Amino acid sequence: MIVKPLVRSNICLNAHPKGCAKDVENQIEYILQKKKSRAFTEKPKTVVILGASTGYGLASRITAAFGYDALTIGVSFEREGGLKKSASPGWYNNLAFDACAKKMNLESYTFNIDAFSEEACDTVIEKLKSLNKKADLVIYSIASPVRTDPESGVFYKSVLKPIQQNFEGNTIDILSSKFSPVKVEPATEEEIQNTVKVMGGEDWERWIHKMQKASVLAPQVKTIAYSYVGPELSHAIYRNGTIGEAKKHLEATAKTLSQYLSQSVGGEAFVSINKGLVTRSSTVIPIMPFYISILYKVMKRKNTHEDCIAQCERLFAERLYTGNPIPVDENGLIRIDEFEMDPSVQEEVAQTMKEITEENLYELSDFKGFLKDFYTIHGFDVDGIDYSQALERLDQI
Repeated sequence: MIVKPLVRSNICLNAHPKGCAKDVENQIEYILQKKKSRAFTEKPKTVVILGASTGYGLASRITAAFGYDALTIGVSFEREGGLKKSASPGWYNNLAFDACAKKMNLESYTFNIDAFSEEACDTVIEKLKSLNKKADLVIYSIASPVRTDPESGVFYKSVLKPIQQNFEGNTIDILSSKFSPVKVEPATEEEIQNTVKVMGGEDWERWIHKMQKASVLAPQVKTIAYSYVGPELSHAIYRNGTIGEAKKHLEATAKTLSQYLSQSVGGEAFVSINKGLVTRSSTVIPIMPFYISILYKVMKRKNTHEDCIAQCERLFAERLYTGNPIPVDENGLIRIDEFEMDPSVQEEVAQTMKEITEENLYELSDFKGFLKDFYTIHGFDVDGIDYSQALERLDQI
């Protein structure tokens, strides 16, 4: 069968197995090349990645394994493929990662399981104990829209809404490149609290406490969660909206976890503020397709553009494992979004946002690059793949 992207409402509903595998291989090759020029003073040995199958979680796992030879345990909850049924891109990514790790004799264990469940935490703890290993780095990179609290059994659903006021803006249709207005009413208090329950720091804290009580965290363990701040022009729908409230809770959780880990194993907890990129979720956030497309054009011209794998490589090499204390800002946050938030970059992006129209979209922005990234994360538009070649089955790479 010939596999083509199925896009509805800026969401891609399928994935190409060979394209996903090739994209993982490309990221691995980037890390292997970077490894040649990096001098390591310290290295992670056993890394647990929660949300390991796509985006920053996948890039973190690739960096830890292929850049530092670490044993990795990846947890993600992905739709499996069938003979004629597409898997989610993360499922193919996990297959590709494990295959490449095996070729290079790197120890890896992948669990396709709901990270919010008690079963997931117990499974990881049991695996670490069976290997007689303790995690010295725990990455929390879960980006699920829903969560069932494992203790209460209550199901929570997050929303992307402003707080206290309506939001009005535009978005871009990926298939037609047409602009369309978006109006979002403010969230209720219940929706705000539900979003914090899903995307805040509660589950991260649960994982760390359970792992520590099970004695599977190494002395001086580091744990990192990922977040985003972004420009002022997106704050109404993001940073000052429901998602922003969840991210603020995540950042507050890092401080309490740091105190807990410092007292128990001499460890530390951080939130890393990363660069805005095309992800499976950012494409449906109003304003973000405009912003990211313009940002790409400005940063590529300045030669400061980074994708997920470049960001994670720099996070590890220039922040986490330098042999020195981890540098943070005045709020205790690791910042690897400094190139994006450079005042000259933001000024140019903000000005272009005022000028962009359907007619000059491809001239004033890198919407072409935005589209390529959108399709690439689903295994499409990956260089070196013959998409005219029929696939016999969709449950393998």
